[in-house]
Amino acid sequence: MKIRKKTYGDSNLIGKNIETLRKNAGYKQKDFIAKLQLAGLDINPTSYSKLEGQLRSCTDKEVYIIAKVLHVKMEELYR
Repeated sequence: MKIRKKTYGDSNLIGKNIETLRKNAGYKQKDFIAKLQLAGLDINPTSYSKLEGQLRSCTDKEVYIIAKVLHVKMEELYR
């Protein structure tokens, strides 16, 4: 697993948790992005990487679909 090179930002509360849940589920970032796209979320790799790195805020739709693809309740993303 790759180690994050940059420090986390402060633009959202859930980026670190999404990254942890994604890795625990065994998804590579590019494969997870493909799953998100199939679930109806139009997101590109750069935008997703910034979300995980807490360098941009995320929309309610993104939170909903990410939780759905990870098979967790949305609240779990905020832990």
